[in-house]
This record gives sequence, C-alpha cells and structure tokens, in this order.
Amino acid sequence: MRLSTISAALAAGLLALSAQATEFRSSDIHPDDYPTVQAVKFMGERLKALSGGKHSIRVYPNGALGGEKETIEQAKIGALAMVRVNVGAMNNVCNETVVPTMPFLFRSVEHMHKVLDGPVGQEILKACEKQGFIGLGFYDSGARSMFTAKRPVKSLADMKGMKVRVQQSDLWVSMLEAMGANATPMPMGEVYTGLKTGLIDAAENNYPTFESSRSFEVAKYFSKTEHSMAPEILLFSKRTFDKLSPEEQGWLRQAAKESVPYMRKQWAEREAKSLEVVKAGGAEIIEVDKAPFQAAMRPVYDKFITDAKLKDLVKRAQETP
Repeated sequence: MRLSTISAALAAGLLALSAQATEFRSSDIHPDDYPTVQAVKFMGERLKALSGGKHSIRVYPNGALGGEKETIEQAKIGALAMVRVNVGAMNNVCNETVVPTMPFLFRSVEHMHKVLDGPVGQEILKACEKQGFIGLGFYDSGARSMFTAKRPVKSLADMKGMKVRVQQSDLWVSMLEAMGANATPMPMGEVYTGLKTGLIDAAENNYPTFESSRSFEVAKYFSKTEHSMAPEILLFSKRTFDKLSPEEQGWLRQAAKESVPYMRKQWAEREAKSLEVVKAGGAEIIEVDKAPFQAAMRPVYDKFITDAKLKDLVKRAQETP
C-alpha cells in the first residue's frame, strides 16, 4: 500500500476517534453478502444498542481498504479500528495463531467450536495483544479443500508440481509444499484471473469462497481434501481499544461475543447454498482419501510447532473431547 494511502487512512481513523459518537471502521475482503461481513454488521447493531447509540461499526467489504496483510498493518498502527481476516494471515504476526491454522487439527466443526470457545481459543486471542491487537473472537471458515482448473485431485500424487495459490503465510506455503505442490502466494482477489489465465493451476478454500469468487467458473474440480478448518479471527486495534473506557471496551467485547453464534448460523446456511450454486454451475465435487494427506503433514508440524507453549496448545486442542 502506498504511503499516501496509509497516511490518509491514519488521518481518517484518528478523526473518527472523538468524544462524540464513533463509527469504527472495519475491513473485510469478502463481498457484502458474505457471512463474515454480515456478522460484523450485526456486531455493529449490537454495539449501537449496548452503547445507547454512541458507537457503531461501518464495514468496508470487497477489500476496499486493502488486502488482509495491508489492513492488519493499518489496524496495528490505529489507522483502522477492526479487521476480520483468516487466522492464517496472522501467523507471521502472532505466533500462537499458527495453532488453529495447522492442517487436520480439528476433527469436526463441533470439535473446532469446543476448542476455540474454550481456554485454548482464549489464550490464542489474548496472545495477539502483545502484537497490538485485541482478539475479539473466532468466526467459522469451513473446511478448506482444493479446486483445480485442468485436472482433478483424486490422490496426493495428483498434487505433484501443481501451482497452487496460497495465503501469504509461511505455514500455508509449507503445507502445500508438503503435498508436493508449488505454492504461489497471492491475494484472493487475483485468484479468478490466475486460474483463468493459467498463472496458477489450483487454489484452496471453502465452498462459500469458491462460489462468491466465481472460481467455479474457471476451476470445475473441487476435491474434498478438507486439509484445514483454519478459522476467521476478529481483531480490534489495541491503540484504539486502549483509548476507550472500560465500559466501552465491555460493549465491544459483548457485541463481538454475540456476533459469533449469529455468524455460525449464517455460515451453515451459506455453505449449503454455495454448494448448490457451484454444483448447478457445473462443478464436480470429488471425494478424496485424506489419510495420505494427513501423513504428509508431519514435517509441517515439526517445522512450526517448535516451542513448549505451541506444543501444549496443540496437545490440549487435540485432546479436547
């Protein structure tokens, strides 16, 4: 992001923080009707009610304020009040966020909710504070799988040499390389064109993103590797948060907490709808034997889960009933 853009964003952010009613700006890369966007809008409505109209939230969807990496940087310096990003985008910023990003960590959606709503999830959110962020909660992001343009992935061997778009995260690069693919970091907004022009052979994500990005138009094969359930994370700028009174901070936390079950309901409905849309659009849904993919992930765990704290968090997550 150009310096002038960041300066303008900072000025706008500081201007909004006044003794008067404050409209906190929040960024999202997804379209306006996406569950994460709708959930933050719901959070804004609850914040407005809890604060008696004093505070509200304005969501900027479609990456209007920049990609996830750029908006994380804006939130850190206080130029942006809040961001909703995939937890993978925080891996290079807050080490503990690597844990819920690890492949095949969660056994099911229900298991993921128990882990993230419990002590393990709260410790991960708290760890973000030392990097300048207040972790407000986790949203669902579904199970991520491979979608390909030229040929389907039916086995681990099919991944060899395939150029696959990944998030700008060392972990995601290593994960795809462990599968034998050539990991290609790029913003989500460039995936459709990349698949269409052959710059990349594949990408990986959930059904709603596969549908909303229209990737199913240029990548007809969706292989259910379900290699990750890396959640979304809702982060508030600590610089902005620290300027609020304890009561105002409480309103924010409460509104965020209430938005989580709302988001999960929206997500489940959207996931089912998206699956119908992509199938009607000609996408082929392919079942995959996951065992070889899981076995290939051992080097990824060895590389990223290195210190005692991370190992403990992983162990406790896996042992959560």
